[in-house]
Amino acid sequence: MASSAKGWARNFPSIASRVYFFLIILQIPLFRVPCRSGMCTTPLQVTSSQLIASEVFPVSIVKGLLYPGAVIDGLIKNMTVPSWNNLLNVYNLTDVKEASPITDLQRLEVLAGSYFAVAGALVGILKPGRMSMFGTLLIIWGLVKEGILGKPVNTDPTTAIFVYPTMLIALVCAFFSVKYDVKKVIRSGSAGPIAKPLQSSSKSKLK
Repeated sequence: MASSAKGWARNFPSIASRVYFFLIILQIPLFRVPCRSGMCTTPLQVTSSQLIASEVFPVSIVKGLLYPGAVIDGLIKNMTVPSWNNLLNVYNLTDVKEASPITDLQRLEVLAGSYFAVAGALVGILKPGRMSMFGTLLIIWGLVKEGILGKPVNTDPTTAIFVYPTMLIALVCAFFSVKYDVKKVIRSGSAGPIAKPLQSSSKSKLK
């Protein structure tokens, strides 16, 4: 029983990382915020609009990231699979290069957090780490700053930000995807008191 509990605890970061991966890649809505392509509801949409506009990555790579979520969304809404060639139209990314970058620059925390969230989701499948948690916290801070502090000021109710309950699931998964080595913590804690007597004894020998 104890060994099974230890095995579950050891595998928990990997399970949390996989859940977080599917939340990001399948584009489960986490928030609603203005972006270059209009209104974005997932970190992947925020990241994709920026990548298409800046031409950092080939369009085919961005479309490859967007396609799984587009398929799921199409099947749920009208039982259709979107065309690969029409994918940029589905996400309103065809004219994103001409769009003003001010929208993204006003929400740098959400933009940077989305980058970290997407990268953390992809890397976390191979090796769970802190990138997902850092990105999620950055996104939450950006949304809180705009929602509570009113920065930047938004007078249009149709473009008001909104946080979905799924953001809490993403935060929990991001937090538990971090691997903590309990043995190292215990060893480092117990090593402190042992080292002090050794230092004092070496000083007495020198006297």
